[in-house]
Amino acid sequence: MLTEICKKSFIIGVTLCRYRVKSNFTHLRTICNLNMKLAPTVKLNNGYEMPVLGLGTYESKNNEGEIAVKHAIDVGYRHIDTAYFYQNEGEVGKAIREKIAEGVVKREDIFLVTKLWNIHHEPERVEGACRKQLANFGLDYIDLYLMHLPVGYKYVNEETLLPKDEADVLQLSDVDYLDTYKAMEKLVKLGLVRSIGVSNFNSEQLQRVLDNCEIKPVTNQVECSPALNQKKLTAFCKERGVTLTAYSPLGRPKPDEQKPEFVYSPKVKAIAEKYGKTAPQIVLKYLVAIGVIPIPKSSNTERISENFNIFDFELNSEEIEVLDSFHTGERLVPFNLIKGQNHKYYPFAIEF
Repeated sequence: MLTEICKKSFIIGVTLCRYRVKSNFTHLRTICNLNMKLAPTVKLNNGYEMPVLGLGTYESKNNEGEIAVKHAIDVGYRHIDTAYFYQNEGEVGKAIREKIAEGVVKREDIFLVTKLWNIHHEPERVEGACRKQLANFGLDYIDLYLMHLPVGYKYVNEETLLPKDEADVLQLSDVDYLDTYKAMEKLVKLGLVRSIGVSNFNSEQLQRVLDNCEIKPVTNQVECSPALNQKKLTAFCKERGVTLTAYSPLGRPKPDEQKPEFVYSPKVKAIAEKYGKTAPQIVLKYLVAIGVIPIPKSSNTERISENFNIFDFELNSEEIEVLDSFHTGERLVPFNLIKGQNHKYYPFAIEF
């Protein structure tokens, strides 16, 4: 009898101890979260706040993508960018849900961006595509839903993301991106997404959307780096209350080739040494300084942390001019499979 009482007392004691440890850990984590330095935000034209730096997840698949997103959230990222085409929405959603369950963040702390893929441009496919993506994430809503391109692709099935014919030619569609956008507006009204926007649109295409929309796009996500600084498009967007988000902001560095020049230039390295930073950090700071929202992609945890650590210094006007000097207008992502077909909605046939 005495032995049984001792056993029960021991179990109760261990349980209480575990509870206290767990409670203290949760309390400590809450304090850490309050003290964590987050990226500044910009107010969108619909009142929502968007962090001025995000994590890109292109080609971050399987466990790699999940680890990257979890680490990013731990170090302070709240803006996570993905797309249906990246085929990693499940991993991104799992990482976000687990960080919510751990108490690191609440759902409303995360600004999740994904994109409508080009095979879903027919208006009747838009809602179904969005609901499928929400199911991929395991979340109730998407913060920002973008049209990935103004050009639609022929729909074959859900698995065929790049439909090609026997001659290996990409099969395009003639769906008007304006009809696609109007179908996206319904997603906001249904509460599936909070904000909508576009990606890879030129100034004329964006203006056409603005002239005909009921719900304004909040951003235009385009390739943007010192080599393609998009200053004209950024100014155009700003005048109309639209932000510009920058993908490939670091130009996909190739150490073996010492490219792009703006990452490996002695001039940029000298600026980096002055501030005790790296060249990529200087590049990201430059982009924020000229008014764009970079979303550098990385699966390397050290680099993810490094890319985020840019909010404790400011570049002066002369240093910004140094970065301006690398602008050539050359694109890393010219969408040649579309360009060669002379499609009427190909976005890069005009200056910006």
